[in-house]
Amino acid sequence: MKLGVLASGGGSNLQALIDAQIPVAVVGVNVPGCGAFDRAHAAGLPNFVLDHRAFPSRADFDRALVARLQKYDVDLVVLAGFMRLLTPDFLGAFPHRVINVHPALLPAFPGVHAQRQAFDYGVKVAGCTVHFVDAGTDTGPIIAQAAVPVLDDDDAESLRLRVLAEEHRLLPAVVRAFAEGRIELVGRRARVRVPILQ
Repeated sequence: MKLGVLASGGGSNLQALIDAQIPVAVVGVNVPGCGAFDRAHAAGLPNFVLDHRAFPSRADFDRALVARLQKYDVDLVVLAGFMRLLTPDFLGAFPHRVINVHPALLPAFPGVHAQRQAFDYGVKVAGCTVHFVDAGTDTGPIIAQAAVPVLDDDDAESLRLRVLAEEHRLLPAVVRAFAEGRIELVGRRARVRVPILQ
């Protein structure tokens, strides 16, 4: 399976894929100089920078992004901290083959700053979700989740770090399951044969 990873920030989830020895065909970033680009370069992975600010519209950017990924015959696209909403142009090019890792137990707390939202709300259990991407904001079918308790002495940062550690375990496991054909999409539900995390 040829995996394309898109990122905008530090790239710790990209690093988790690299550390798990998940083969990555190409890494694309939309923020010049971001940590994910440095991690891809350090690992010797093919990579590109495509700054969304250089395009007149979101659709133009997405079409250029599709063209870059198609050069590598990408089978699955992983959004690993990619801070852009994707258009139908992009999703149509990779139907049911775009997944995202989100730092909350969806459907609760979609969008940005999810861990802080959860902490401020006072939840007793937080976590992360890997889901298929659709045209909404974190609304696609859920593939797998991992939960962490919110401890009495937690602050938003300590909770963020514990959730991030679970992202680093869950995302490579989901990608491996996808590559092994253990995940299928049936209507709006993702079915997984054999648990993602053992």
